[in-house]
Amino acid sequence: MTNDPVPLDEKIASSSSASLAGKYLTFLLGKEVYGLEILKVQEIIGLMNVTPVPRTPAFIRGVINLRGKVIPVIDLRRKFNMDSREDTDRTCIIVVQVTGSGSLITMGIIVDEVSEVIDIKADQIEPPPSFGSIVDTDFILAIGKIAQKVVMLLDVDKVLTMNELRAMQSVTE
Repeated sequence: MTNDPVPLDEKIASSSSASLAGKYLTFLLGKEVYGLEILKVQEIIGLMNVTPVPRTPAFIRGVINLRGKVIPVIDLRRKFNMDSREDTDRTCIIVVQVTGSGSLITMGIIVDEVSEVIDIKADQIEPPPSFGSIVDTDFILAIGKIAQKVVMLLDVDKVLTMNELRAMQSVTE
């Protein structure tokens, strides 16, 4: 009886997939489906009046007053260099907590439509594809394969760079 050893890269991918398994809030940007770890999501709110802040990056839509707390809001379409689109009655803000420079930052992410909460198992998760050093894909946690669709699982802590997070913090100070 021979035991074929499992190659090291498969072991690493398998253990990584197991740690990524869990519940994800899925949402749409255009026809693409994205997912955020449910534990990072604080709440989902309908689109409300966003006050623009001058001299901020184009992807920062502005700030909102959420129950007395001013939080910055980013437009994920703009951040991902997607074509802009008119807001609809399905456009909403996902309020998330991001870890940046040692502290928690509460911010809103504008998305086209929130879909559902799904449970993704380890065998449905693959590592993100590599596009070489030209394309920054650090914010893609993994790829989920659910039925016939692909879900980009985002690492919300890495969607913004450290400099962008500092800019976000300065907007609310």
